[in-house]
Amino acid sequence: MKKRRIGILGSTGSIGQSTLSVLSRFPERFSVKTLTAAGNIDLLARQIVEFEPDIAVVFDKSGASALRQKLPENTDTEILFGEHGYRAAAAHEKLDVVVSAMVGSAGLLPTMTAISAGKDIALANKEVLVMAGDIVKREAAAKGVKILPVDSEHSAISQCISGNRHADIERILLTASGGPFLDLPEKDFAAVTPQDALAHPTWQMGNKITIDSATLMNKGLEVIEASHLFCLNASQIEVVIHPQSIVHSMVAYRDGSVIAQMGLPDMKAAIAYALSCPERLPLDLSCPDFAELAQLTFKAPDLEKFPCLALAYEACGKGGTMPAVLNAANEIAVSAFLKGDIGFNVIPAVIRDVMEQLRPVMKPDIDDVLEADQRSRKAAESVLTARGKNTEFKK
Repeated sequence: MKKRRIGILGSTGSIGQSTLSVLSRFPERFSVKTLTAAGNIDLLARQIVEFEPDIAVVFDKSGASALRQKLPENTDTEILFGEHGYRAAAAHEKLDVVVSAMVGSAGLLPTMTAISAGKDIALANKEVLVMAGDIVKREAAAKGVKILPVDSEHSAISQCISGNRHADIERILLTASGGPFLDLPEKDFAAVTPQDALAHPTWQMGNKITIDSATLMNKGLEVIEASHLFCLNASQIEVVIHPQSIVHSMVAYRDGSVIAQMGLPDMKAAIAYALSCPERLPLDLSCPDFAELAQLTFKAPDLEKFPCLALAYEACGKGGTMPAVLNAANEIAVSAFLKGDIGFNVIPAVIRDVMEQLRPVMKPDIDDVLEADQRSRKAAESVLTARGKNTEFKK
């Protein structure tokens, strides 16, 4: 069996670590050729020692110097840094698949580089399609590249549509846990701390995506991602709150049938499926104990209480560069919340203000997307400056 050669953009993050955990179990099937990180030098050094990649990349020159000092003298891994390094890792000639797991908009250009180099993409970085879905899809089609979803919801959908006709799909149902504040009264949102918001009830994820889950923005970004992955309109994508996180998503067909994909909340299953489909790897993960669960519940999301989801639907409907504007404003607002500069309930207000200020460019190229991203960030910073440190969210 020929080994699949894997590169990981964002190897020290939650998805990156889970990916390496899967790969380490099947050394006869996979080899790791490139690893990239931002600033977690200690963890990256341990990964290099264990997996012996050809290339490892960090954010800047000082980080690269610090990394070299932590590695054994006989290490053959080439240490690179910065934009050039990330692109070199993404386009490395020995790669078959690139796992795109960087956080936020930073993953767009390295992922585009990998696609242009003809590498299949196991996509965990949803912002790539949120910001530039049409552009990414065109380039992937031109290069004959597969986009393999890693998000548990989109992995579930891909499994549910396998063997069925696209024309028969009525809608897809994206499930959402609802986050830690599903039952918290909206009047109490102003008192929410970053520590409160980072306490997700079912999933273990990085800080940014955990806050997005708490606001339901993560689900909104997944709506936009799904519209690109599965060639559907936003009106065909329904979000359903499912606190148990057992049903990862569903597909409804025009004959009234609904197919669901289920499993315990563990990203390793979705990662392994992306890297091995249609084969399923023996992960020794437990199946849900349905008798113990007793019930699975579902309800519609409250868009008044969680306006970030409504804003994402709005951006998806407007199209062009508006999803990139939404994403950039959200990244700035979430960062401000994590630093304690704004309250949890101000996050959607910042995003809304920026979306009202900026007009989308329709049928954008990649330069238009990058410009919209930067304009949105500047606008969000201006909104934050004007608001000052506050927790008042005026609807």
